[in-house]
Amino acid sequence: MTDVVPHVLFAGRTNLVFVEVRTDAGITGVGEASLEGKTSAVVGAIDDIKEYLVGQDATRIEHHWQTIYRHSFWRGGVVIGSAISGIEQALWDILGKALGVPVYELLGGRVRDRVRLYANGPRGDTPEEIAESCVRLVEAGWGALKLAPFTAVPGLAGRVELAAARRQMELIRDAVGFDVDVLIDCHGRLSPGSAIQMAHELDDLDIFFFEEPVLPEDTAAMAQVAEAISIPVATGERLFTKWGFRDVLALGAADVLQPDLAHCGGIWEARKIAAAAEVSYVGVAPHNPYSWLLTMASIQLDLAIPNFVVQEFLVDHPPEVEALFAERFTWLPGGWVEPPTRPGLGVELDWEAVRAHEALPYTRTYQPSLWHVDGSVADW
Repeated sequence: MTDVVPHVLFAGRTNLVFVEVRTDAGITGVGEASLEGKTSAVVGAIDDIKEYLVGQDATRIEHHWQTIYRHSFWRGGVVIGSAISGIEQALWDILGKALGVPVYELLGGRVRDRVRLYANGPRGDTPEEIAESCVRLVEAGWGALKLAPFTAVPGLAGRVELAAARRQMELIRDAVGFDVDVLIDCHGRLSPGSAIQMAHELDDLDIFFFEEPVLPEDTAAMAQVAEAISIPVATGERLFTKWGFRDVLALGAADVLQPDLAHCGGIWEARKIAAAAEVSYVGVAPHNPYSWLLTMASIQLDLAIPNFVVQEFLVDHPPEVEALFAERFTWLPGGWVEPPTRPGLGVELDWEAVRAHEALPYTRTYQPSLWHVDGSVADW
């Protein structure tokens, strides 16, 4: 490797961090290390890791992962995890290009003929507008949708908030019918009691899965919810490396794991997480709120793991983000994607557009904030 270059690109909702790894063989790999609100921290971590990587053999992916992760002494965490993840994806991109095959061929070959996506994208200021947004997505060809119907829910009360969420989901079901899969993201905003109560009230609405019903710090609380409800529980976007998922599997706290390949350690680490989940008959649905680059990295994994469930896809990329790619990402009706045939991750950036975008003034982005009605802090 001759250089490791982070590229920061403003994307409206957040900043994207693309990682470019250059080699003396003339092959360049790219990966995504985007992290909301912590752009500078991730870029700093990438620059720190660069000192080790320059001069190394780009094909020794596992060796470099182990060296970077274990020799940092401070294990885990989303900042180092994101930096490693973006670099690791880029190394797989290089290896695939060097061998002339898509990355999934290097992961054991594909076990399915296509990958199903779900649309993360219903938007609106009122329940009616959100339901209308869901209808538009279905009319555009999507067969599965995800949204977060909860605002700031008080820990021991929340009847008003839960009733509003129930009404929102009823409106959506009335609008799109029962042939469309509907997924709920709770963002960890519920207490175990509220999560159990809400899930019971939604039993008749055929919810595909219940994502992060409680915060991921307490795996026992997640297991308590999973044991008490019939809707499958999903979690994992805020868990990092295989060690972060160990207790979730040991306690039976989730039916679906959602490693984010931009944070969890990259493609091969997510492959290890999927293998551990397979032993417990748990599915995998990778988290992906970022660009088409992370989407393609995730699809490479999805094609190669037997316990894949469904792939998250963010539908509302700003035009300036779409312009960063040489070709538009496309999918088939129903949200299906066929296996990519290009070597590596199958993504080509428009480097002129990237450089033009980078020339714009840096704009810091922030995570949204939620507050309870009494002014106390609520979880986003």
